[in-house]
Amino acid sequence: MWISREIADDLVRVAGQFPCVVLTGPRQVGKTSLLERVFATHRYVSLDVASLAEMAESRPAEFLDRHPPPLVIDEVQYAPGLFRHLKTWIETHRGRNGVLVLTGSQGFPLMERVSDSLAGRAAVIPFLGLSASEWAAEYGDGRVGWPEFLWRGTYPALWASPADPPDRDRWYQGYLATYLERDVRNLRGVGSLRDFERFLRACALRCGRVLNMADLGRDVGVSATTAREWMGVLVASGQVLLLEPYHRSLGKRLVKSPKLYMTDTGLASWLMGYSTAETLWSGPHAGALFENHVVAQWIRYRDWHRPSLGLWFWQDRSGNEVDLVLEIGGRLVAIECKRTERPDARDARGIAKLRGFYGPEAVAAAFVACTALEPHEVADGVTARSGWTAWEP
Repeated sequence: MWISREIADDLVRVAGQFPCVVLTGPRQVGKTSLLERVFATHRYVSLDVASLAEMAESRPAEFLDRHPPPLVIDEVQYAPGLFRHLKTWIETHRGRNGVLVLTGSQGFPLMERVSDSLAGRAAVIPFLGLSASEWAAEYGDGRVGWPEFLWRGTYPALWASPADPPDRDRWYQGYLATYLERDVRNLRGVGSLRDFERFLRACALRCGRVLNMADLGRDVGVSATTAREWMGVLVASGQVLLLEPYHRSLGKRLVKSPKLYMTDTGLASWLMGYSTAETLWSGPHAGALFENHVVAQWIRYRDWHRPSLGLWFWQDRSGNEVDLVLEIGGRLVAIECKRTERPDARDARGIAKLRGFYGPEAVAAAFVACTALEPHEVADGVTARSGWTAWEP
């Protein structure tokens, strides 16, 4: 079953403005399926096929002659030598926007080549799994959906056959094996895949926490330098999101390290060892995974619809914190994430501290993202809002 993706219209609009569109994101989030529908008249070629990747890398002119525009090239990172030819290729088709669509699942290496060869010619759109609004359009946003949604995750393949869903544990086991073999081996700085898998599991257990590289490396048995290199691999391959702290002046009293989130709560919960949705929802990590969900949904909203939108968290040295801070028109929107149906004024204490720190006039709006279905007032100037729709400003 095809689940409609909300970015489809934006893709068409952007393709009408740029010669090249680059869709980048982790494996299995639905990039290929989306492009096959949105750009149905384009030719399609995947460099996941070794022979095609070899031709594109070693004989790029022949490759481009065999695959004329308009063209979708999937997993283009497997032919880095192709990029310098794409610039000339696009120039020969000047005036034809949307003539080339690229996808890749290794963000940093891909973006280095795009920046070197296609700067000013390509629109880059980060892409992740299902948004909550996409999921809710098919399955409804009832209260019972939370445990299953967080536990199963956002990869479309896990929701495409509701009458006969794939075994979730087996699917993630295969996904991890493929990820380690296909993506991690192709990125620098990883010696032992077994140690790297342990590092990934340690990251999952730190969802929603301020990142301490030295502690993370110590827990896995690697140096802080190695931990930084491996964190770069996880970010580059679209498995981890790092949310930077907000500090507008007065920065000495604020936390400077980023917070760590996984791009998919299903993979995170599988790495944590949760075998059922019920054990996750009643377990000690449920609140962190709910926060992870809300932050990841806002990142989807930014990347798909408002790429200039700034997203941060705020935390002072005393531990007062706001999970998510947006800056819109020079003023802040403060968002707390609470896995509860009835948040109260205590859940808005971090927002009160933020207002006290920068002044009440600096905060334009504030709300608590929670599991309630209907909005209600939590405190003066703070509204509870459903975690299904919390990213609608």
